Amino acid sequence: MAKKEDETPKTQPPLFAEAIEKMAEKPFMNASRFLNELEAMNERMLKGAKVLLEIEDVDVAPTEKELVFEEDKMKLFHYKPAPEVRCSISLLICYALVNRQYMMDLQSDRSLIRNLLNRGLDIYIIDWGYPDPGDRYLTMEDYIDIYLNDAVDRVRELNGLAKINLLGVCQGGTFAGIYTALYPEKVANLITMVAPFDFSTTDGLLHVWSRYMPIDEMVDVMGVIPGEFMNAGFLLLKPFQLMVDKYIGLMDNLDDKEIVENFLRMEKWIFDSPAQAGEAYRKFLKDLYQGNKLVRGEFELGGRKVNLKNITMPVMNIYALQDHLVPPAASRPFTKLIGSKDKEEIPFPGGHIGIYVSSKSQNELAPRIAEWLNDHCDLEPEKPTRSPRPKKRKAV
Repeated sequence: MAKKEDETPKTQPPLFAEAIEKMAEKPFMNASRFLNELEAMNERMLKGAKVLLEIEDVDVAPTEKELVFEEDKMKLFHYKPAPEVRCSISLLICYALVNRQYMMDLQSDRSLIRNLLNRGLDIYIIDWGYPDPGDRYLTMEDYIDIYLNDAVDRVRELNGLAKINLLGVCQGGTFAGIYTALYPEKVANLITMVAPFDFSTTDGLLHVWSRYMPIDEMVDVMGVIPGEFMNAGFLLLKPFQLMVDKYIGLMDNLDDKEIVENFLRMEKWIFDSPAQAGEAYRKFLKDLYQGNKLVRGEFELGGRKVNLKNITMPVMNIYALQDHLVPPAASRPFTKLIGSKDKEEIPFPGGHIGIYVSSKSQNELAPRIAEWLNDHCDLEPEKPTRSPRPKKRKAV
């Protein structure tokens, strides 16, 4: 045996050598098996081509909703409520700027929003729209003090409430936390979902890369950061899984129309990437990712210090244990930094996308969110009042 091993080329993997020996022993059997597999693959490819030709487009965001308010590119939608609304306090969802909010309502059987509606919640959602070159001077103050604040006020006015429930997702969760610290009188309960607050972690590549990003030069040159640029960066965080492995998996199921449609819905969302208003993106990167000013108590918005201790209402902080974009280390500290005594952490066993669309999300997370909100909907309706807000910055 020793002599045989010595004769084997060192560059040849043992498993490959073993395969060659077996093929040499039974060449006709292995050739026949190969031809059978090739025939099966060709048949599956032909069926897959037929499936692809039959699919003209895939529908997303199927849950019925109506436009109730708009301001510039920001739109506020109200979902058609279920026959029985259990929570008297309406819920406003603030999604991130960097992706589209319909991930929470991707399809009928994988819709976190529909799940919450069916459990008695009255839901509104913000659609930030698609910034164009004319929006390069929009700031974080514009997004939080103007657009988000006006959306909150509109929900309050429509329902005769002094306070609403606020759910912030990803970057929208950071916005929601900042907003609540500045306007605590308007928020009854706060939920943050996979939202970054402590940007000092090195658990994710995104946090490491962002510290060295030449954001001033990028914004000065491009004005509005293209969505394609942002998306390319996100894909490079997990290149094999996001650019190779998933397409191999698709090939194995190309003849299954339902699987193909689900795949196309996800692809549509992934590549539906809005551009980023330059000045808002500059501040978000410099003050948070690079300066970590929010958890240090140094972050300012419109000349006001943002003190997270002002958040004293009930809070639920949800993070995903396998999140490669917003690792748990970026989300968990928020619970300790706020002033609330009624606070709950939910570690979700999944990733950044699975927290919206996985079966575990639908069967376990959605019911838990709805139950928590229904248990915290005991406020008496009050007459809503508008607070003074800063003027929107003009382009210069």
